[in-house]
Amino acid sequence: MSVKPYQLQILLKKYSSYLLLLTLVSFVICNTFLIANERYWGVLIPLLLAVITLALLRLETLLTAVAFFTPLSTSLKELGVYNPIGVEMALPTEPLLFGLMIVAWVKMISDKALFKGLYAHPISISISAYLFWLLFTSISSSMPLVSLKLLATRLWFISSFYVLAYAWFQKKSNVHRFVKAYLAGLSLVALYSIVKHSAKGFEHEVAHWVMSPFFKDHTSYGMALALLLPFSYYLTKFSANKAIKLVYTFVFVLLIIALILSYTRAAWLSCVLALCVYIIIKLRIRFSLFLSFFIFLTSFVLIFQTDILMVLEKNSQDSSDSFLEHIESMSNVTTDASNLERINRWKSAIRLFEERPHLGWGPGTYQFHYAPYQNYYDKTVISTNAGDMGNAHSEYLSALSETGWPGLFVFLLFLITVFFNAIVLYPKLEDKQEKWMLMSCILGLVTYFSHALLNNFLDMDKASVPVWAFIALIVVLDLNHKNKEIEV
Repeated sequence: MSVKPYQLQILLKKYSSYLLLLTLVSFVICNTFLIANERYWGVLIPLLLAVITLALLRLETLLTAVAFFTPLSTSLKELGVYNPIGVEMALPTEPLLFGLMIVAWVKMISDKALFKGLYAHPISISISAYLFWLLFTSISSSMPLVSLKLLATRLWFISSFYVLAYAWFQKKSNVHRFVKAYLAGLSLVALYSIVKHSAKGFEHEVAHWVMSPFFKDHTSYGMALALLLPFSYYLTKFSANKAIKLVYTFVFVLLIIALILSYTRAAWLSCVLALCVYIIIKLRIRFSLFLSFFIFLTSFVLIFQTDILMVLEKNSQDSSDSFLEHIESMSNVTTDASNLERINRWKSAIRLFEERPHLGWGPGTYQFHYAPYQNYYDKTVISTNAGDMGNAHSEYLSALSETGWPGLFVFLLFLITVFFNAIVLYPKLEDKQEKWMLMSCILGLVTYFSHALLNNFLDMDKASVPVWAFIALIVVLDLNHKNKEIEV
């Protein structure tokens, strides 16, 4: 005897409460058994089901949640969780980002109208070229599994907070939701760090770890603070309600104080450079002139690097609790261990590049190969013979050593495309709020990519989520402006 579809629906409706009870009892029994055998992954099942439900029914809520938890995420290593397969990830964000990547791919296939104009935009084309070269060099990599893992992380960051964010940011209110969510999480970290730091008398050495377990060190913490600082000012400027304006003013001041207390010299310098870019844009200095000046400055440094190094070697000021002395120590390449170790990593990256100039060693492989490329006279008190202290301390030299000169070229072309489109768009926008929104994106990205000369964080959710979201917002503002011009 067969049961017809409508009869099955009636039966399910009639016995739904019993089915739910049976499911809950089964889960409790199975999870009790797992916990008794010291297997705790079962407790994640309800969370997984909740995430799937959100992704299907309330995707915007899930994106907002990821933005909030990104500054608060922590790694398995920081949590002290044993990881037998050696795959490091940030919890709870990276598993969520992986899920969002699948959602993005499904939507890209099933709802092409949602992403109209995105694929043909110059920024998207440059991102595609960047991803293609990462894939190509992952195949030729000295460690293909490591490289493919890094490629996967790039894909879920870009899929979630470039592709999905493009559709999400079509409403201005969603841009505010994203920024407010990220700032809320970052403000909690800032308050937590300042309170811990105050208990130690705001000493310089303590500033290196007070943000743990949320940030692995003060450099990544300072990067995030500088990256969001322009948008915190934007919210302060455009808050209509006085009480809310007061809240965002507090957040803006909090980020400034936290940035100062982070003792992150590169982040301080990136904010100064962002201010210079703001002045250049407001004075309407042509982009071509600005680019020419940048090329001239780079060429000058390369030609006279020996003379510049001799001048810098006269500075013997080490890192200090004094802010003025700490700033002065930025140019100390004689005794400051942090600066010397950074130079050691840079030289190692260049030697790696010289051995494999065209395809590099493979994305994400620098940390596994740089040890034998250290010269004994470049090593510092914080160097290790095993070379187990991390990356190349430069987004650009990392690209050079891991993906060859074409990889660095494609990465620089991507950056030029982003900033060119954003800076050219700025004077065309008529809406004052949109102009400030775009300016916040530009200045935030300037702080990151200038900081990237001295560090690299694009493999971290803390940096990648806001960076790709800001780039998506630039594309949204650009395409919306072009559509308005067509309508007129």
